[in-house]
Amino acid sequence: MSQALIQFENVFKRFGANHVLKGVNLSIYRGNITTVIGKSGCGKSVLLKHIIGLIEPDSGKILFQGQSFSQMKKAEKKALKKKYSYMFQGTALFDSMTVFENIALPLKEGTSLPKGKIERRVRDKMQQLDLHEIDDKYPSQLSGGMKKRVALARALVTNPEIVLFDEPTTGLDPIRKNAVHSMISEYQKRFGFTGVVVSHEIPDIFHISQCVAMLNNGRIIFEGSPEEIRQVSNPIVQQFIHGLQTRLDDP
Repeated sequence: MSQALIQFENVFKRFGANHVLKGVNLSIYRGNITTVIGKSGCGKSVLLKHIIGLIEPDSGKILFQGQSFSQMKKAEKKALKKKYSYMFQGTALFDSMTVFENIALPLKEGTSLPKGKIERRVRDKMQQLDLHEIDDKYPSQLSGGMKKRVALARALVTNPEIVLFDEPTTGLDPIRKNAVHSMISEYQKRFGFTGVVVSHEIPDIFHISQCVAMLNNGRIIFEGSPEEIRQVSNPIVQQFIHGLQTRLDDP
């Protein structure tokens, strides 16, 4: 198999007495959607933040195309971070800004593009994502599904190579959840970005993923295709994907 685009090698991270990551090994390949699953509070979002460089590991390595992030020069790190985009849980749109202003924000803050080019880029992305005639609306005027689409437009407006999705369907009903999954899959195929998704939506998320990794007790206990995870014999994996919770108070 080809070299991983992003690779975790024995990554540890703790916050005070809380050991969140306990030797994570994970390979993320270019052009795939890789979904990280696991119980609430197991460290999935912490793992995502390591990928984008918001958090650094206590020990272990995170490699990008075989090069350790920690050993990169400042300019290299800055250039790498421009390849990433992040779709936050709950969209994180700014209520005081219009839809157009929300989508334009990464270009205004992170590039030196002139105003005219920013405007054209934003309008192109809005057209590609079927966001018509809502430029001047505010997030509070939009449905939950439309807010997700605006958040995705903002994540894609910089033409990133890698997009990280932190629980992208939180708070949506089943129909809109499926619509968001379809949207992520459709635009990943259209734009060719590498996607990393943190999700609880099982088995729905399997339909758009090429790779699934399960984080449990600080380690990746499964990494493989959606077909493989359905057949794996590990009881912890099976209990989780079938919605069974191990009860500590069982006799």
